[in-house]
Formats: sequence, C-alpha cells, structure tokens
Amino acid sequence: MLKEGQLAPDFSLLDENEQVRTMQEYRGKVVLLYFYPADDTPGCTKEACNFRDDYTAYQNAGVVILGVSPDSPKSHTKFKKKYDLPFTLLADEENALAGAYGVWGEKSMFGKKYMGILRTTFLIDREGKIARVFEGVKVDGHSEEVLAAVREL
Repeated sequence: MLKEGQLAPDFSLLDENEQVRTMQEYRGKVVLLYFYPADDTPGCTKEACNFRDDYTAYQNAGVVILGVSPDSPKSHTKFKKKYDLPFTLLADEENALAGAYGVWGEKSMFGKKYMGILRTTFLIDREGKIARVFEGVKVDGHSEEVLAAVREL
C-alpha cells in the first residue's frame, strides 16, 4: 500500500467514454482517487452516490473525483447513467493500477478467500503526491470524512 508523501503512480486507463485518462492531466488539481470492487453492487453504489451527493462541495474545493474498478468502460457507462454520477470512472480491467497502489489483495467472503479490490481512497495533492490514504473504507460517513481531509489540504 502506498503511503502519504509518496508520488502517486501514473496511469493510462480508459474512462467510461473509452477516452484515455492519465494522472498527468490532473496535475495542479487535488484528486480523490477511490478504488471500489464493482459497479452497481450495494456498497459500491452507496459509496458512489455519497460522492455524487457531495459533488458540489468537492467542486467548490477544487477536487476532481475519479472512481476506479476492474469493470469495463461499458459497465461504467451504465452505472453512471443509472445513478447520475457526475464524475469520471476508470476501467482498470487488468488490475494494474490497483496493483500499483497496493489495493489488489486477498479478501474473504463466507469463509472463501479470493483476490479483489480492497476498498481504499487516496487524496492526491496538486503536486501529485499522496496527501491522505483511507484504508478499509466503511461506506457510511466516508464522503464526509474525505471532505474534512480536503479542507485540511
């Protein structure tokens, strides 16, 4: 897992419109980069909708929100439309970015172990350095917690 103060790894991923996005294009802006397991599942939907509901506050603070999951651009398009999500979703289909950020790891459900996304949020400062890491995210109250950290930057 990356630590605060480290340079955020660059990426080149497709967004929901199949446009290539890179970390470089967001330099000079504060970026909320959040990793979530899957589109249109209960916890992930709630997390995305909380960021959506607080979107104006993030915009006013100059924060760019980027959601990342292993889902395809097509899946992201459906998810965005269904829940009216106003921010970019990135398709990390090979889990390369999740691996670079250290959020691809072993999980357990009903006693079975498997590999997947560890729900994690990174706040990246204007210089491209990781300002805050939120590990083991609990969806309830998470957006408010991140907004409080944004105000400290």
